[in-house]
Amino acid sequence: MDEGVGPNSENVNSVLAQESLELLNILSGQSSAVIMKLFQMMPSDAGCNINQASCNRSSAAVTEHIKGLLEYFRVANAADCRTFLQSMCVLCDNIPMHLESRLMSAAGYENSELSNPSVMAGKSSLPPSKQLIKRPRIDYWMQYIAEVIHSLQRRWERVSELLVSEVQLENVWVSVRTANRARVRPDQTPGPGDKRARTPEPDWDYGSMDSRVTLENFLQGCAGKVTVLVGPAGSGKTLLMSCLGQQWAHGLGPVPSSCLFVLLEFRQLNILSRPLSLSELLLRHYVPVKHSDHEKEAIVDYLLSNPEQSCWVLDGYDEFHNKITKQDLQIELLDPEKPLPVADLISGLLNRLLLPGCTLIVTCRVRDVLDLEGMSDKVGLLLGWDCQEIKEYVDNYFFKKGHSANRALGVKAAELLVSSGHLLAMSSLPALCNMTCICLEYLLLESRNPGGTSIPKERSETRLKVGESEKKEPQIRKLEDTEEGGYVQREDQGRSYEGMMMDGTIKRPPPPHTQAQIPSTLTQVYLSVLGAFLSRDLDTRGNNDKLNTMKLTDILSQHRSELGELSKLAWNGVEESKILFMNEDITQNVIEFSIRKGLFSQVELRCEDGMLVNSYCFTHLTLQEFLAALRIMTSDDVSDMHLKKRFSLRTRWMTRSDRRTVFTDSLHLFLCGLASPYCTPALVHLARTSGGTGGPIWVEKRQSLVLNLLTKLCQSNNLTGPKILELCHCVQESQDHQLAKQVVGVRPTLELRNIRLLPNDIDALAFVVNSVDNNGVGLDFRACSMDSECLDVLPRCQYIHYLSFCSRKYGDKFAEKLSSILPKFKSLRKLEFCGASLTSTGAASLASALPNCPEVTEINLSDNNLKDGGIKPIAELFTKLPRLVLVNGMKELTVTISQKSDLDSHKTKCEPTISLLNQKWSRSDMQQLANSLARCPALSIVNISGGHLDVDTLRMLIEFLPKFKITKKIIVNDSGLTMEGLVSLTALLSDCPTVVELRIRLQSPAQVSIAFSGGRKNTNGVSKVLCLRCCGLLPTHLERVWRSLGTCPDLTFLDVSSNCLGNNGLRKLLDILPRLSVIQEINASNNGSGKERVVMLAGALCSQNSLTEIHISDGETEQVILKFCHGERDENHQKKLFRMNNSSLLPSDMTTLCKRLVLCHCYLELDLSYCLLTDKAIENLLKVLPKMTSLQRLNVSHSITSTTGALALVRCLNVSQRVTSVELRPHAESFITFDSVKAKETSCRLTHCSLQGDNLERLLDILQQGPKLSDLDLSSNQLEDEGVKKFVDRLQKLKITSYVNLSNNGLTQKGLLDVANALCICNNVSGVDISLKAEDRCVIWSTQYEDCVKTLSVTDSGLEHDHLVRLAEIMSVTPSPIKLEFQNNLLQSDWIEDFLKLLNSGQRGFSMSIDERWIRSEEAVSLLCRCLHLSSNIHTIRVHHTTLHLSLMESTELTSVSLVDCAVEGHHLASMKSIIQRCPLLTQLDFSYNNLGIDGAEFLCSVLPSLPNLTSLSIGSKEASVAVVEKLSEALVQATAIQCLNLSGHAVSDMAAKIMTRMLPRLRSLNLSHCEWSASGGLQLIQTLGECVSLEGLCLDCLQLNEESRMALAQALRKINSIRSLKLNKIATAMGPSQTNGVLDLLAAMEGLNRMQDIELNGWMMGDRGIEELTRHFPVWMELRRISLSKNLISDLLGEMLLEALKSCTHLEELHLPSNSLGDVTAARMALVLASLTNISVLDISENRIGHEGSVSLSKAIMCMKNLTKIDLTSVGTSKLCPVAASLAHCPLLQDVRLGWNNCGDKVALELVRVMPLCRKLKRIDLESNAISVSGAEALVKALQSCPAVQIIRLWRNNVSTTKAQTLSLKERRLNFSST
Repeated sequence: MDEGVGPNSENVNSVLAQESLELLNILSGQSSAVIMKLFQMMPSDAGCNINQASCNRSSAAVTEHIKGLLEYFRVANAADCRTFLQSMCVLCDNIPMHLESRLMSAAGYENSELSNPSVMAGKSSLPPSKQLIKRPRIDYWMQYIAEVIHSLQRRWERVSELLVSEVQLENVWVSVRTANRARVRPDQTPGPGDKRARTPEPDWDYGSMDSRVTLENFLQGCAGKVTVLVGPAGSGKTLLMSCLGQQWAHGLGPVPSSCLFVLLEFRQLNILSRPLSLSELLLRHYVPVKHSDHEKEAIVDYLLSNPEQSCWVLDGYDEFHNKITKQDLQIELLDPEKPLPVADLISGLLNRLLLPGCTLIVTCRVRDVLDLEGMSDKVGLLLGWDCQEIKEYVDNYFFKKGHSANRALGVKAAELLVSSGHLLAMSSLPALCNMTCICLEYLLLESRNPGGTSIPKERSETRLKVGESEKKEPQIRKLEDTEEGGYVQREDQGRSYEGMMMDGTIKRPPPPHTQAQIPSTLTQVYLSVLGAFLSRDLDTRGNNDKLNTMKLTDILSQHRSELGELSKLAWNGVEESKILFMNEDITQNVIEFSIRKGLFSQVELRCEDGMLVNSYCFTHLTLQEFLAALRIMTSDDVSDMHLKKRFSLRTRWMTRSDRRTVFTDSLHLFLCGLASPYCTPALVHLARTSGGTGGPIWVEKRQSLVLNLLTKLCQSNNLTGPKILELCHCVQESQDHQLAKQVVGVRPTLELRNIRLLPNDIDALAFVVNSVDNNGVGLDFRACSMDSECLDVLPRCQYIHYLSFCSRKYGDKFAEKLSSILPKFKSLRKLEFCGASLTSTGAASLASALPNCPEVTEINLSDNNLKDGGIKPIAELFTKLPRLVLVNGMKELTVTISQKSDLDSHKTKCEPTISLLNQKWSRSDMQQLANSLARCPALSIVNISGGHLDVDTLRMLIEFLPKFKITKKIIVNDSGLTMEGLVSLTALLSDCPTVVELRIRLQSPAQVSIAFSGGRKNTNGVSKVLCLRCCGLLPTHLERVWRSLGTCPDLTFLDVSSNCLGNNGLRKLLDILPRLSVIQEINASNNGSGKERVVMLAGALCSQNSLTEIHISDGETEQVILKFCHGERDENHQKKLFRMNNSSLLPSDMTTLCKRLVLCHCYLELDLSYCLLTDKAIENLLKVLPKMTSLQRLNVSHSITSTTGALALVRCLNVSQRVTSVELRPHAESFITFDSVKAKETSCRLTHCSLQGDNLERLLDILQQGPKLSDLDLSSNQLEDEGVKKFVDRLQKLKITSYVNLSNNGLTQKGLLDVANALCICNNVSGVDISLKAEDRCVIWSTQYEDCVKTLSVTDSGLEHDHLVRLAEIMSVTPSPIKLEFQNNLLQSDWIEDFLKLLNSGQRGFSMSIDERWIRSEEAVSLLCRCLHLSSNIHTIRVHHTTLHLSLMESTELTSVSLVDCAVEGHHLASMKSIIQRCPLLTQLDFSYNNLGIDGAEFLCSVLPSLPNLTSLSIGSKEASVAVVEKLSEALVQATAIQCLNLSGHAVSDMAAKIMTRMLPRLRSLNLSHCEWSASGGLQLIQTLGECVSLEGLCLDCLQLNEESRMALAQALRKINSIRSLKLNKIATAMGPSQTNGVLDLLAAMEGLNRMQDIELNGWMMGDRGIEELTRHFPVWMELRRISLSKNLISDLLGEMLLEALKSCTHLEELHLPSNSLGDVTAARMALVLASLTNISVLDISENRIGHEGSVSLSKAIMCMKNLTKIDLTSVGTSKLCPVAASLAHCPLLQDVRLGWNNCGDKVALELVRVMPLCRKLKRIDLESNAISVSGAEALVKALQSCPAVQIIRLWRNNVSTTKAQTLSLKERRLNFSST
């Protein structure tokens, strides 16, 4: 339609005539008011019937009047007709844009009022502005469309320039999505590990025969809808959208030319960061226009008024950085003029909140469809090319070369392509087909070159789908409904391939003359593709100028520099999800190189300001991923940890919560492929200079790492089906057959469930499956979608013994196809085709094939649509199968052939199962059956249930039974068995050696089972079981059973529960115990035995040697269980258990029981948990207790219900001297443990009682009379202040050696003062630890030593002024030295001052620390000054962070002042000047890590002259400052008394350095760590060190030393023989290329340092040579006390040498060797060496590689380290640290244990639980990042109850949920689950 016709080029009356019919329809839908206005435009004589028309409202009449109106103006003069059309366009609604445009164009601008006065008379009063408003708007609209047309045509010219073949939408095929929401899909549930996380498939399928259409037809009818076109990366979506735009620009295609075509690429939208309006998106970003604001407003106004006149194509949603979601709530339309983020604009379009009614076409990948679910009206899958289309493209590609040689190459290339599964799969995608052609051309030309390299041939023949060679209509092409682009091999060709045989193999032509070799893996294909790209040079138009046929390795070497930069760019892009690169991302020469070689495509980007810029992307996403993989494998800038993070198997199950990525997830596949030895030469050539290090060694290391990661995955047994398949692809890429064996070794059956399978998947499976040889493997395709092409390839999987197809997707056609390949599986034994849609037709197909499968022994066709007709052909199979056992003459016969592994030969046997149910058995019938069964070679199960068996018939069966060859069991349920029959059957256990188990139940439901020994020839010593439950047995029956059973020496388990034996029966049972020589357990529960059984069983426990456990319970069900242990044990060391639960013991019963147990001479545990124990019963127990000398443990858990009962049991401390611990808590776990002899010390825990008033007095009386206690826990007993005071008053009389725990007793500040008073009144109290708030902690520590320092620690207790006054009074009269610790008590400054005034230090001295948050900065200085002013007894004063430290001593002078790291600034120090100057005896000043600045330096300069005795000055800084040192340097020279100087962290100018050289020689200690200086200044200082002959301490950490400075330092060290402490951490790493020689020189320079005590050389990376040099000095370092050598590359063997050399350092106290490569050898040497180094207190070997053997060796070393206080084994490489944890029990001084990051489990935690009470000084345990579960954490909580000294246990990153962690933290605040 001619939309642009002007008023002068077409007759206006003709236009009206042509459009009259459509105008009639439009005017008929308008309101009556509009119609009346149009009628009024007619002259009065013509409009005479207007009033009549208005009165007659019928639709027919109105239509007739409208026809008359149109007819009038059709013949009117042109001016009147124009005026009518203009008015109609203004007044009417819903005129299509194309029609409105034509009418307005024909009507023109000019107003025709003046041309016909008659018309004026009849015209409406329509304003002229209204009449003329639409015309300009449409013109601007049409002008903008013209500009868009020009833009799209220009775009197409640019895009199509390099196309090999023409794009035709009518030849592009789309598979339309069909919804399946109503269908039940029970087989799509993910596995346990995927529940709530994955959805196997979306509820739709692609590709039914009726849904395949061309793209042109697919887009028909999309007007006003949201249409989604999906396809993999490289399928041509962007190209097709550009073609669609080009067709629209020419008035062609499915999008109407009247619409505005808006083509937006998401990759372009990503750069729009600021909000913008719809107008800005369209007119600034899409096609910018230079119109005025009025014109732009007109264009947008027209768009908003006619949204249906626009078509928006949104291309590449998979590349969008944001995620679009459906708006479920009803919300208002968005304001198109309001600036919004671009994601909100796109979301508004898709959710119909912007431009409702517009047409939307979105392209994306399949995995992204879920985001658009609910917004899309139509979804189609873009299908790949079939074989014929691929061949046509190959022909076009080589034809374009323009000469005959390349045409000949094209023929050969096509032949090679169809012979390679990898290349053919790639070629189904247009973008990759182009790459394939380039690759083939390179390979063919290379094969002509005699020196060309060879690439391994395809190892297996490719089989593809059967197709009709002449059929032009393509078959259905399917694609997996998941992340389809990830693995280009998996893009389903899905269309028929020409030239294929009926068996699926390719009908190949004769071999071509050239012998080009095809890569065998996808990775090798891409390596060849890379070589092909590098071998060519393109001109500016993309033509191939020349092709280099050099060897691949030579090509890679030639371009290794450019490849290094490209691979780095690719890797960075993968890391940042970036595919577009700007000029600033890469050098210009590499850009030109990449474009010339075809590796880059150039893309125009429009920036936010509207400017066009060039950007670049790799030719395909997979090429970028391949280059990224090359980077990983050849460069050390990608760490091993990063590689591990990137190496993971993807799943094909999709969810909306999945991480979106623009890439295809092929990286891990390429890594696996590059780990193959076939790729090693190429990697080595790249690794030499492309950022890699070490060449072959580096590549080998990386390849080994990838293979190790792959090995772990192969050995994992919890992978889902999709990940197993992905693993197979990875293994195939690696070409490692050993890995393939491991895959099937872990999982003999590969369960590939709920995924869509493609031929390439089957090919990968074949590689893995074929590695098993004759061992056999199973394939389970449950609920998988697969096409028949997959079945064509499936026979390549050899050695299959089990196939399973379970899904409704599998019907008769699938079964027919399957039957054609089944005979090819020569090893197939079991076939499942269940839960499918099989009918008689499909069953017949399968039945016809199965006779050709000679090994098949089991077929499962359950849950199909089979009726009798379908079952018949299957049933007939049984007559054709060998080894089938038939039993004739029976009504019901079921024979199932199963398989069983022969225990001796490991061969497979066929053992039928026979079921003969509900038969009427006579004696003769049974004889006939028994004869038949006796002749059977081997049977698995015989089931004759449901038939009545009288005694004679049963005896007939029993007579023949020894002759049966039954491996499992005989079942005789519901057969009317009597007691006489029961007795007869029991004889089988003695008479028939093969019978091992007899289970009989006579009560309903009656059950009889006779189990056999499984075909074993030798049954001697086989355990036998007799179970006679619910048989109504009486004591008399029991006697008959014993007689029938006879001598059955192998009976190990006897169950006579739920009978009627009573006490007599139980007695008879005990009488026969001597006959049961190997019995292990007897169950006599629920037999109505009375109270007498308790004494009876207790006597048996004492008299029967082998009887070890008695379990009695009177709960809901009566329980009586006896357990035995046979063997030649020492009777005195055998342990026995008498457990009686849920019972009520009378006092007399308690006495009788205990007296009977007195006779037990073995170690005895008496368990009376959950029993009702009265006070009298407890009293009787205590009376007998002294006589129970074998009792080791008494368990009364949940049996103590009152405080009175608990106190009664506490009396055991006075009754028995063997008690080692008492732990009592009402209604909870309660134990009393005993020693064999008199206990040395005892522990007592009595918690959660009500110890008030008389109860407390009674307890104190008991304790006062009792033995010495190591510890006493009275926490949570409601003592409150009054009770605590009573306890403290009597504490001196109690014999407690370790501690008393009074926590959680409701203590207030008043009680706190009473507890603190214990320090004064109790000589043996050494410390009090109190916290009143959330923790509610109160612990009193005891000591056996007099005159020790006593400690009072008060935390979070809200002390007031009066409390401090009282504490000062208490502390002042305490005779011993006092140490006070106050933390977070809300103390005010003046309170602290008053407290200081009141303290009377005396000669014993005080030390005090006060930690409050406000003690910082100026407040810290002020407090320090006031303290010095108030007290003349302060010896030292220090503020560190927020803590004030004071030491006081009567008649002493101030010697030390420190303000360290407390935010003090230089100007704050002015107030200290007068005080400091009055302290001439001051020897130490420390102002480190503050912000001194120039003011602080001036302060020091002013006070230093007044301090003649100052020997130590420390002003270390966090930030380098030149001014401070420069200002101080002269003053330091003048302060001649200073011997120790710390200037760490400062910047030293050359001038300051020169001045300082004058003072350095007199120093004894110097710290210049982290200092900054110039080369010359630093050299001056280091050279001066040689003159420091008295220097004892030197710290130069992290200094930047050049070669000259290093040499100077070495010379200086040779001259300083006085050094005792040397710290040179991390200086070696700063020495540059000469590091190795420099390290050795420095180490050699230490030879004369014979007085060395402390040395730190961390971070030197000295390696083996350095360690050898260092160890030469150890024999003369006799005084060495501390050595630290972290990060020094110490190998395991050199670690052994190091330890051996340390033997001479007998004073060594600290050994730090973290972050090295120490292993089991070093640990073994530690076990020998550390035993002699008895002074070691700190051992740090964290971050090494200790194994399990090393752990055992280390434990032996730890046992000898009695002075150990800290051990750090963080990340030592083994989780098996139980031996180490156990050995800590030998370290009584241990305070800090660190076992984090070792993946330790609960076993280690439980071992620590056992050790913790033995390490009384233990304060900290670090177990973060392990595998400790809730069970282990709860055990630690329980252990903490008896470890008050422990301050924290870190458990961050363990297997404890957040909720449970919070619960445990509330229960025990010392457990820390946070990261800090």
